[in-house]
Amino acid sequence: MKKNSATKAMKVLLFMLLISLNISVFGQQTKTNPKTTTSPQKKSTDFWNHVQFGGGIGGGFGNQYSNLYVAPSAIYNFNSYFSAGTGLQMSYVSSKDEFNNMIVGGSLIGLFNPSEFIQLSAELEELNVSSTNHFLTGTTKSNFWNTGLFFGIGYRTDNVTLGVKYNLLFNPDNRVYTTGLMPFVRVYF
Repeated sequence: MKKNSATKAMKVLLFMLLISLNISVFGQQTKTNPKTTTSPQKKSTDFWNHVQFGGGIGGGFGNQYSNLYVAPSAIYNFNSYFSAGTGLQMSYVSSKDEFNNMIVGGSLIGLFNPSEFIQLSAELEELNVSSTNHFLTGTTKSNFWNTGLFFGIGYRTDNVTLGVKYNLLFNPDNRVYTTGLMPFVRVYF
């Protein structure tokens, strides 16, 4: 079953990549010099004008519990409707004398803006989880990979999107997420 889910995730990722490549090919134009019809002018690249950076950061600290979260990301805007990009994620969660979790990974994201205020998203996430649990019977350690495939919808205003996303590969036994449905705030500058 897990292999079938991973195969579906790879098919969706490949489909998103092909759409992105197709859009970028049709979006390119060359300008011709009106004085000569044989050689086109060199088009100045404006790649960085289409790139936006953003992400999330968070944390909570106390006597018994600590949580630190950092998730930078970048997207490329193909046009006003489609964007795609990548992100990194690092999370450390610790509860004194109970557990320590370190989560590190990356993601690929595709965004579609059908209107000025609505944003649809698809995100493939791969996380490595290192966990140490302290029980009365002893300490256990585990290290595993977790794959998530999120589809989301959000309300967009300027460079901020508020929304909710659902993990199609959610498994309650994976010990990473407690639910498949997650709210999000996405900010890009």
